[in-house]
Amino acid sequence: MLTIGVDIGGTKVAAGVVDHNGRILDRVKYPTPANDPRGLADVVAKAVEELRGRRHGVVQAVGVGVAGFVDEDRATVQIAVNLGLRDDPLKERIQQRVGLPVVIENDANAAAWAEARFGAGRGSDHIVCVTLGTGIGGGLVIGGRLHRGRFGVAAEVGHYRVVPHGRRCACGNHGCWEQYASGRALVAAGQDLARTDPVAAERMLKLAGGVVEQIEGHIITQAAMEGDEGALTCFRTIGEWAGVGLADLAAILDPECFVLGGGVSDAGSILLEPVRDAFARNVSGRPGRRLAEIRLAELGGEAGIVGAGDLTRH
Repeated sequence: MLTIGVDIGGTKVAAGVVDHNGRILDRVKYPTPANDPRGLADVVAKAVEELRGRRHGVVQAVGVGVAGFVDEDRATVQIAVNLGLRDDPLKERIQQRVGLPVVIENDANAAAWAEARFGAGRGSDHIVCVTLGTGIGGGLVIGGRLHRGRFGVAAEVGHYRVVPHGRRCACGNHGCWEQYASGRALVAAGQDLARTDPVAAERMLKLAGGVVEQIEGHIITQAAMEGDEGALTCFRTIGEWAGVGLADLAAILDPECFVLGGGVSDAGSILLEPVRDAFARNVSGRPGRRLAEIRLAELGGEAGIVGAGDLTRH
């Protein structure tokens, strides 16, 4: 059985033909139309029809991952700020255009499902997937099933609060986890170091052309991989917050493993080591408690497409 998985991001719509083994047989990509719900459905339909026209076989369904709140029926996008969607019947819009069954899912849930089925979480039935990107996203696979919550919006882990009255978050609250352990937090740490201690941040500043505001995540990662102590300090800070957050999640969910994805995880062991250390020091019930494994995601940018496509089978 072939399906098509679609991953709708803020700048691009990526789609691929997915087989039952989670392999992407072919893919296309289009720019995401800004604040245009009908235009977005048109682009998704265009991508689906282009892939179907390449004759890989009979496509039986379409799965769509979108960065936003998706209702319990996997039909309506309740809100997706970056896409300009609010209470949008995206499933119906796309289904009318392509004439195939359509399932809509939150993009982090889709990625978590892909990692559970085909990536770093395969073989485990209780998984928490955390994506450390610009913000923090999450997905829960419990007992081998994707856990969506009563209203479809479970696992928004980036917005549980780790610091009462802490940094203001775009969600409207203060002290959310993503303000301390995300890609945005990593950039803030790097830029703050450059302003307060330019000597310690010398390598990052050099890579950024001497402009503090040009220090971005990829620059901090490059400097850290070169062994720069200032950049490594930034990763230790983010890793500490990430590990503490995972320890709190373990107290609630008791998973078999955590899977870390997103752009910040591209640093590999530079991030993983401080995360594991902070997790082990802060998890409840130690010593003697069995600790969840913390693994890096394996599917990278393909996870959204693979997960969305495979969810149509489940």
